[in-house]
Amino acid sequence: MEAMEMQTSGWAEFEAAEATFAEAVRKRFAQYEHPVLATLRADGSPRLTGLEADIRFGELWLGMMANSRKALDLRRDPRFALYANPGPDDGTRDGDVRVSGRAVEITNAEALSRYADDVHPPQPFHLFRTELTEVVHTAVDNDELVIRVWRPGTALRTIRRGNGAEPPREDTRHPASNESVTATR
Repeated sequence: MEAMEMQTSGWAEFEAAEATFAEAVRKRFAQYEHPVLATLRADGSPRLTGLEADIRFGELWLGMMANSRKALDLRRDPRFALYANPGPDDGTRDGDVRVSGRAVEITNAEALSRYADDVHPPQPFHLFRTELTEVVHTAVDNDELVIRVWRPGTALRTIRRGNGAEPPREDTRHPASNESVTATR
């Protein structure tokens, strides 16, 4: 059975498709430094590590030290997930945010120089541009878990799940452009 190729999107395309949702995701990542990156080791087991992620020039970038394990993981298998740092406690009042996709290493000297001139990372470094396959925001709204999911080529979905035996349901109402996508406890 042949694996189905997943559609990907850059950050700018995500913003164009779902501007309000993208802004809320951007703000959530900006709240605390060092989100958690998940990569796959050579044996297929997961590796979790902190790093600095950066949204600029219409892209979500992953920068890391030269020859770091996570960089070598991404060179071998570009699949990743990036989880926003939950902060200093377990409250996560603004919900959880996760971005998944593929990381493409940037080796072009001009592109690396442009990034370095703007960010001033320690030298040498690896730089990866992300190709998004999924963006997820999960929060609690009263007694329900609210999961918002965006994938390239699809509309934003909002799934609500209670604590009981009832099945999850999908909201048919879409948030207004000025409505927050974060939920409150």
